[in-house]
Amino acid sequence: MIEDWQHFLLPYQQAVNELKVKLRGMRKQFQDQNQHSPIEFVTGRVKPVDSIKEKMVRRHVQEERLEQDMQDIAGLRIMCQFVEDIYKVVDLLRQRSDMTILEERDYVTNVKPSGYRSYHIVIEYPVQLVTGEKRILAEIQVRTLAMNFWATVEHSLNYKYQGEFPEELSARLQRAAEAAFKLDNEMSEIREEIKEAQTLFSNRKSGSSINNNKDELKE
Repeated sequence: MIEDWQHFLLPYQQAVNELKVKLRGMRKQFQDQNQHSPIEFVTGRVKPVDSIKEKMVRRHVQEERLEQDMQDIAGLRIMCQFVEDIYKVVDLLRQRSDMTILEERDYVTNVKPSGYRSYHIVIEYPVQLVTGEKRILAEIQVRTLAMNFWATVEHSLNYKYQGEFPEELSARLQRAAEAAFKLDNEMSEIREEIKEAQTLFSNRKSGSSINNNKDELKE
């Protein structure tokens, strides 16, 4: 029996904290080189104990197999501006030597019947503890902002209906998912214009900041 959940989850929290820093660092590197970053922002969390217990019952996960069979106790989410950015991020993660990719599930191309779209990557990540190295599983979800908005709403509704959506609501959610993906496609069509505009805005903002600093030094 897991009696001290805080102790059990500590390596997972450390992994989430470290991975958030590393993934956000990738975004900083693109910005430092004045390049478009495929990473818009990064979030992460450790699954709450109640959610772990509920999933153990629902998925028939034995406690002694929890570390091996539950892949998303540590969860990271990478948000992208464009669908193309998702695959760029996936390629970047494949090149990293500080994690091992165990599984990939492309729900962007292979959309779920509900309309859900996202790219899931299960990794094995080494955490350095005072007792030695511990390799844990973590799930990274890569999706656009539009996909994330839909998924967040669907997730909230799922708590209310426990996955058994009324037929009309289910149809509306599917139409909303298609509308969100259509928005993504439209943004992809004009992504070069958007990226150029964002670069101009960023450079102007940086120049303004430098001038303000010079004025402050004169005073």
